Amino acid sequence: MTPEFVTGFFLEAIKTTIILAAPMLLAGLVTGLVISIFQAATSINEMTMTFIPKMLAVAVALLVAFPWMLQVLIDFLQNLLIGMPDMLR
Repeated sequence: MTPEFVTGFFLEAIKTTIILAAPMLLAGLVTGLVISIFQAATSINEMTMTFIPKMLAVAVALLVAFPWMLQVLIDFLQNLLIGMPDMLR
């Protein structure tokens, strides 16, 4: 295992993690932004008002994106297992 291989492997692992987390993070961000605009327009400053919609948006994003996320994770794992003999040399 060369240092370049280890660096490349960790770079791919970090990219995969970011790609897998992106749908939930974006759903929470968009939901929070919409609720913040609504709160600013109506002068309602209730902090707990954002928690439930964000939680629901993240759950819906997870349900919608789960098959795609699972496929990305399976592809990463397959590449890892296929490259295992090269790693051990």
